[in-house]
Amino acid sequence: MGWWVIENLPALEKLAFISYMHVRFVTKPRRDHDPGVVILVKHMCWHRAKIKGNAMMIAEFFCHPLGLFGRCRHFVKPMALAGMMALMPVSSIMASGQPVLMVLGDSLVAGHGLPQDEAFPDVLGRLLKEDGVDVEIVNAGVSGDTTAGGLARLDWSLAAKPDAAIIVLGGNDLLRGLDPAASYRNLDDIIEQLAANHVEVLLAGMQAPRNLGADYANEFDAIYDRLAKRHKILFYPFFLDGVALQPAMNQPDGMHPNEQGVAHIATKILPQVKTLISKTLKP
Repeated sequence: MGWWVIENLPALEKLAFISYMHVRFVTKPRRDHDPGVVILVKHMCWHRAKIKGNAMMIAEFFCHPLGLFGRCRHFVKPMALAGMMALMPVSSIMASGQPVLMVLGDSLVAGHGLPQDEAFPDVLGRLLKEDGVDVEIVNAGVSGDTTAGGLARLDWSLAAKPDAAIIVLGGNDLLRGLDPAASYRNLDDIIEQLAANHVEVLLAGMQAPRNLGADYANEFDAIYDRLAKRHKILFYPFFLDGVALQPAMNQPDGMHPNEQGVAHIATKILPQVKTLISKTLKP
């Protein structure tokens, strides 16, 4: 993160970041230092999911002295974090009256290899704005996340109080050759928890490369359609439709969309996203 980014942060958020940097890198590292803060800062960056990252940093700052008392800091930290969530100025997102759309995913959402503000949620947000759809978007993408990782951090993601969510998970399950049945269970649990919090869902599917074997590919591909039918939710069959295996649409690694690819994805999924948002509007 460059200093120009820090200088453009609101005063309280700037203080939070500088305080965090002091705690993380100036003071002597502790063996039990919470890596979650580093992960969130690295991957959430300063997209509109500031709620989680900033509150985590402030909680870390205020709770660090409790390290003198051993493991009690792990009990106090969640309490401090909950309090800071209520005090952060970014809570205006939740009070603005706009629907809050969370995009829960992996590097395809986080914006791996892309310039700042060019990740899928950012591009989607601009398209929605151009079409007159007033919505706040939370980038809840973490590079490397599997469906299990997305499930494990869902409680944190729900701190943004989303009205709707797009789920883009499963690509890393494929890369690791994980059991499709386990991926199904994880996604099923995510959808059920979102439903329990009255969050409308759009499930974006993934498709397995054929070189993983026809049986595995067919079993994995089918889990998304099964989940969509089971939960009666909106379904976009293949997130990378029109982008996968297209060199002009991808970065040199051949797996992550470039800016042109992200624009293509956002444009194709836009009608489904509009339908999703319309489901959150009260009559």
